[in-house]
Amino acid sequence: MIKVAIITGITGQDGAYLAQLLHSKGYRVIGLIRSYSHINFKGLEYLKLKDKVELLECDLADLSQVMSIIKEYNPNEIYNLAAQSSVSLSFRQPIGTIQFNILSVLNLLEAIRMLNPECRFYQASSSEVFGEAKLPIKETSGINPISPYSISKASAHWITKNYRDSYGLFSCSGFLFNHESYLRSDNFFIKKVILQAIKIKNGEAETLEVGNIDIKRDFGWAPKYVEAMYLMLQQPHADDYLICSNHSVSLRSIIEYVFNYLNISLDCLVINEKYFRPTEIIDIYGDNTKAKAKLGWEYEMSFYDVLTILINEEIENGK
Repeated sequence: MIKVAIITGITGQDGAYLAQLLHSKGYRVIGLIRSYSHINFKGLEYLKLKDKVELLECDLADLSQVMSIIKEYNPNEIYNLAAQSSVSLSFRQPIGTIQFNILSVLNLLEAIRMLNPECRFYQASSSEVFGEAKLPIKETSGINPISPYSISKASAHWITKNYRDSYGLFSCSGFLFNHESYLRSDNFFIKKVILQAIKIKNGEAETLEVGNIDIKRDFGWAPKYVEAMYLMLQQPHADDYLICSNHSVSLRSIIEYVFNYLNISLDCLVINEKYFRPTEIIDIYGDNTKAKAKLGWEYEMSFYDVLTILINEEIENGK
């Protein structure tokens, strides 16, 4: 029997790569989108998936719509990747971020509980929920969100755990640390740096303006990270996992690597305090021991190797 998987946020970076992975494994892949009128097909087209997945409009904030789709398609697995996922934007739009990122999870889990309790559920959580914590961060680390975005993701995680503990659902959270690819949206840091650096290289811009770049993050390669999502739902028992590289690198070193790779002078770099966040995590990296041991997930990539891939992919596709 062909397995059916529903992916919310299928047009995003992770959704597209996850759709590619599941399709390669023979799944019938159904993607939920907010509206056909505002859909961005870039990722699905880039991975040649546009005609291989089914897209349905669904407002995840509307329980009746969610229930209707789950009742009709009876999925084996649901991967909830839809969210307002920008930390910076969440400070400007805290109410909308918190409302959607929490209510969507509640509606999906409640619909599963009532209509299809055998369905397995993956919730995309975030390393941001841990805030300033003792390093390296582990699954047992305390949760201490410091932004509207991380508050919403922390709440969604506890809801997911509660439905697992209280109702016996196979529901789990993946705490993914920063992960990048060519399909990353232009408003994310790595993508902005690379695109602007290429413009400087081509004489189309003079400077790169950034905020606080003396912070460190744990970055990885998105196509490998979605493999861990899939593996979580194939286990005999539901559990939560950190997906990370085990290392952090400074944003400054990332910029220096990109500029050096493209032979650009660091004089083009401008620090602008208007881009500083109200609160900031100085350094964060995780321990992926549990994911490697229990999921059989493998990850050994240096982020500088990932940067090389990203730069060359941008140059190739910009021709």
